[in-house]
Amino acid sequence: MKLLIAEDELISRWILKETLLTWGYDVTACEDGKSAWDRYAEGDHRIVISDWIMPYMSGLEFCRKIRSASPQGYCYFILLTTQGGKDCFLEGMDAGVDDYMIKPFDNDQLRARLKVAERMLASQPCTTPRMTLPVCPWCNRVREDDNLWRTMEEYISIHTNAGLDRSLCPDCSNK
Repeated sequence: MKLLIAEDELISRWILKETLLTWGYDVTACEDGKSAWDRYAEGDHRIVISDWIMPYMSGLEFCRKIRSASPQGYCYFILLTTQGGKDCFLEGMDAGVDDYMIKPFDNDQLRARLKVAERMLASQPCTTPRMTLPVCPWCNRVREDDNLWRTMEEYISIHTNAGLDRSLCPDCSNK
């Protein structure tokens, strides 16, 4: 799963990125909210972990911008910050964050929260923009970007949470 980090402090960003990479995430790390927004707009990041206080765009501004953008599908937003207390927590929630953690993060807690994020995202209906797939009219194989041809079942299994259940429609059943 693609995950985006927005953290201005170099060591914190490196530790977080390396931790997430060891857990198997595809991680993009950015040093401020503006560059994080630019990367978010380019890709299909499903989870964002952002600091609150950053140059050019705060974590809360970044979250609000994601929430007001045209949907690429739901993005689960975790605010990881030194800003503690009830008022800060409520301000973060009002901005649209899904989860709130105080630095320094605990590995076990972060991992548990990411599992929650994955469960939430898996339950969301697919809102991926429609696209055209190059399909062979003879064998129904789908061509990937690297010119690799896959069966329809393989393609769907790799790129979605869906599978195929082959059964005859009533018209074919009557033939």
